[in-house]
Amino acid sequence: MKKLYFNYIESFKDLSKEIWFLSLISLVNRAGTMVIPFLSLYLKKDLGYNENDISWILACFGIGSVIGSWLGGKLTDIFGFYKVMVLSLFATGLCFIALQYISSFWGLCIGILITMSIADSFRPAIFVAIKAYSKPESRTRSIGLLRLAINAGMGIGPTLAGIIIVVKGYSILFWIDGITCIVAIVLFYFLVKEPLKKPTEKLEEYRNLDKNSVYKDFSFWIHSVICFLFGMGFFQLISALPLYYNEIFKLNEFKIGMLMLVNILVIVIFEMPLLNYLEKRAIPVTKFILMSCVLLCLSYIVLYQNFWIGILLISMILLTFSEMLGFPYTNKFVLSRAKEGIEGSYMAMYAMSFSLAHIFSPKISLSIIYNYGYQVNWLVSAGYGLLGIILSYWLFNRMKKEKL
Repeated sequence: MKKLYFNYIESFKDLSKEIWFLSLISLVNRAGTMVIPFLSLYLKKDLGYNENDISWILACFGIGSVIGSWLGGKLTDIFGFYKVMVLSLFATGLCFIALQYISSFWGLCIGILITMSIADSFRPAIFVAIKAYSKPESRTRSIGLLRLAINAGMGIGPTLAGIIIVVKGYSILFWIDGITCIVAIVLFYFLVKEPLKKPTEKLEEYRNLDKNSVYKDFSFWIHSVICFLFGMGFFQLISALPLYYNEIFKLNEFKIGMLMLVNILVIVIFEMPLLNYLEKRAIPVTKFILMSCVLLCLSYIVLYQNFWIGILLISMILLTFSEMLGFPYTNKFVLSRAKEGIEGSYMAMYAMSFSLAHIFSPKISLSIIYNYGYQVNWLVSAGYGLLGIILSYWLFNRMKKEKL
């Protein structure tokens, strides 16, 4: 037990103070992100929309995410990650507060699209911040610590949200989401200093770069498709799975929040030691990406049966280990491949892969559920993982040839 404790502590060593501050800010921000995990239930139970309408509203969530990811990458390359992060989080806070006053279908589509366009411009910026504030040898663990903070916050958020919804309803969650975004950016401004490079220098460097090199990188395109497929399966967690828990197994919001807490607890306890252990092994990043797709596929295959509630826990654990390998190592692949000066464009492409999945995953999955039922949807979701396995193997072989 003592050895396990020291191994856990060791996994946090040699990380910069800026990475710790970024993680603290992400913890505060994500702890306040209470609406997103329950958005599909909010739209159905509180506002009375059917699955088809919900799928279109959630598709706007994804479209906004694509726009925000692209815009955030461009702005990060030109002005630097610091300014993009500050403006994005502050404006996102105001948008979340405003969303509670919108109830019409088109109003929600436009409101969520605008909110996510602003909110997800933050994502390429924070990924570039990780590269700026971490050493190459500790980059995977830096990503892991940030994810640990995000997931710890998201563990606190849905758990509290489930209680708040039962007692007070959904409206107060929008206030909490908005205020925590603003608190997080105030903390960031005071705790983390902007890099000394002047914007004029940044602009001059940006003009002299081949800004289209990211679009000519075929291996990177394969990786982007893998990320898209991974997102198509993983984002069932915020669209189809909460509805499945509620409709088939009759779990209320509190119990759903507790089941999601399993995902967070496994990540908080195991992810950093796991990444620390794997970082010391000379294993190609693409092998971990392949394994994450295998676990994603299995998580939906076991979910195909629906007569035992315990299968929900097994599926959640498999999905969580898939996430623990998938997100850090797909991120590391991009950071190691991104060319100096246009990191934002690379991280934007990475973020856009998942943003596109945000568009298509809810629309396709909820349409399948509406027409054919949940079990067919789980087979399709397992198919995303299977395609990811095939492409990951192809990418692994391409990277071996590139090294030779």
